Amino acid sequence: MRRRTFDALLTTGGLVLAVVLLVAGALLTWGHSFVDSQVHTQLAQQKIMFPAKGDAGLKDPKIKPYIEQYAGQQVVNGQQARAFADHYIAVHLDETANGQTYSEVSGKWIAGGMKDATLAQQRQTLFMGETLRGLLLNAYAFWKVGQIALYGAIAAFVGAGVLLVLSLLGFLHLRRARPEDEVLPKLGAQTPAPVEP
Repeated sequence: MRRRTFDALLTTGGLVLAVVLLVAGALLTWGHSFVDSQVHTQLAQQKIMFPAKGDAGLKDPKIKPYIEQYAGQQVVNGQQARAFADHYIAVHLDETANGQTYSEVSGKWIAGGMKDATLAQQRQTLFMGETLRGLLLNAYAFWKVGQIALYGAIAAFVGAGVLLVLSLLGFLHLRRARPEDEVLPKLGAQTPAPVEP
């Protein structure tokens, strides 16, 4: 294959791939922005607040290391939602019915004829707590996908930049290559050596 043809194919392919990566980067950036905005808006509307500094609830060693940094703040992003769900709500839910879940407590309440007031209260608390915890963890998961989209966008833009530079270098090399040059002249068609009888 002629060197100029080879260079032209590679350079054009690099440019096409750079354009594809630029489009992918733009779409991933838009996806990140959309997810981040949606999670922030939805969480902000809930007006969930971390306990204030000095609050007695922050003294619990199961809570303090994870929640203290957010003390007094409103939950507005996925990272905060996860901290609130896993290290505040979950700790309180474990204390509600000695680590039992809503499903376990509800089963006991139903089996007991639905007359036990303590089980009824625990059931209601666990239902509300587990529901809020699940919603916050879904917000965290959606936010995490947005963060991954951001990293993907950065990688796509870097890749596009590298390919653009390589394509420009390819065009420069294309101009320097002589029309008669071959890519791999030693691998081209050769006359076979005569076979001796």
